[in-house]
Amino acid sequence: MAIATFLSRILGLVREQVMAFYFGASGFTDAFLIAYRIPNLLRDLFAEGAFSSAFVPTLIQAQGEGRDEARKLLWRLFLLLSLVTLFIGTIIIIFAPEIINLFAPTFKETPEKFELTVLLTRIMAPFLFFVSIAALFMGVLNSLKIFFIPSLAPAFFNITMILSMLFFPIVLQERNINPIISLALGVFIGGLVQAFVQFPLILKHRYGPLRVREVFSKRTKKVITLLGPGLIGFAATQINLLVNTILASSTIVGAVSWLNFAFRLFQLPVGILSVSIGNSNLVHFSKSWSDKNYDEARSTIRSSFFLSLFMVLPAMIALMLFNEEMIHLIFERGKFDNHSTMMTAKALFWYSLGLPFYSIYKIFVPSFYAIDRQKIPVMTSIGTILFNIIFCVTLTPRYGFEILALGTSLSMFFNAILLAVILKKDIGLSISDYINVKIIKIILSAIITTGIAYQLKMSFVFSDYPFSQKCILLTSYLLVIALSYFALCVFMGEAQAVKTLMKKFLKRK
Repeated sequence: MAIATFLSRILGLVREQVMAFYFGASGFTDAFLIAYRIPNLLRDLFAEGAFSSAFVPTLIQAQGEGRDEARKLLWRLFLLLSLVTLFIGTIIIIFAPEIINLFAPTFKETPEKFELTVLLTRIMAPFLFFVSIAALFMGVLNSLKIFFIPSLAPAFFNITMILSMLFFPIVLQERNINPIISLALGVFIGGLVQAFVQFPLILKHRYGPLRVREVFSKRTKKVITLLGPGLIGFAATQINLLVNTILASSTIVGAVSWLNFAFRLFQLPVGILSVSIGNSNLVHFSKSWSDKNYDEARSTIRSSFFLSLFMVLPAMIALMLFNEEMIHLIFERGKFDNHSTMMTAKALFWYSLGLPFYSIYKIFVPSFYAIDRQKIPVMTSIGTILFNIIFCVTLTPRYGFEILALGTSLSMFFNAILLAVILKKDIGLSISDYINVKIIKIILSAIITTGIAYQLKMSFVFSDYPFSQKCILLTSYLLVIALSYFALCVFMGEAQAVKTLMKKFLKRK
């Protein structure tokens, strides 16, 4: 799963490189990112959030009664999601000007930019439907313990986006149409491909289309009931996103793009490690809890918690210390200049501080849905979102756009701590499951590794070298972090964790 996600994220990074090269951190790029953010709002809900957390445990219960019951649930939800998301997409198309005025009120001052953002929003509105269906199919395949192809599906989206940016701009320019439209066309076509690339596996495992007469069955209602609190949390999250977007768009031209590029790099380890571990944890934890095998369920949480921290700590070190070098090599070309590199690096540093807590959050939230305590992550999210809004509104006008990245990390820190405390009580964990000798050892290994990497960074002036040597130097930095960290873990007695990790990687490979 992590390998497939890695391929998808790398292609996502290439997609961002192509976008940075052709469009830079410009007003047009800001227009696309604002427009894309609107249909993309539901991604966290349908792709990696409340929907999957509500759907997978219910589907596993249905599978316990036979494939026919699970198949009926799938196609009932397919019909329901299709109706809801197509309706929302239609609303977005009709009221696009009003929505853009809400998300980026300062765009109104530049009519050309405003109208372009409205057009981009309308083109990408159907993406809502595609991403929800992709999540539905992914949930079914994950419940069958099929992880590779569903995790690879976003790669097809990224490939489509890249091809769109390479070929559509020429056609559009010949017709005097802004080439940024190629990005919106890529989102539309890529979403369609991502949704239906999983369909052959659905057919292979005999979960193909089924005519359903009753949409609101007992289990459909259960999914909706479980999803209800998630919708409240989702609404709070989108209010937070709305506030952040308004603040970013009102600071300086390019701020929306800088935050986007930084968040994309932050999402690379999140997607490869955190989401993969979180989705795997959801399937195994749900099955154990449903079978009333509570000891095994607690063991799953313990191992997922440790593995998550064990894997993301070296990634956090790399993003903290070498953010500028990474951004320089990945993005700084074409219309993406050195100023954009510096600004993006500032945001990435603050995002990187929240990486371990974001990883923990991705494990804990689905676990609450599996034990039918879905209101808990909703309430903690609302509380931390309120904190983030107050924090950002107060400090952004004084300290600039990077405060938005810091606010995100602080919110995730408080959210993860609250969820850990409550889950401890709900499933019978102890404080030693979170703070123990094993955890202390990997944290100490990370601290020492940070010191080693920092000293190495100070030994070379990165900007003095030609591009090819910069690539070698950055690769060397990252290898030193990885080797130092894992060697220190072995030295401190965690050789088994390193061996287990290597065995799993080699087995998947």
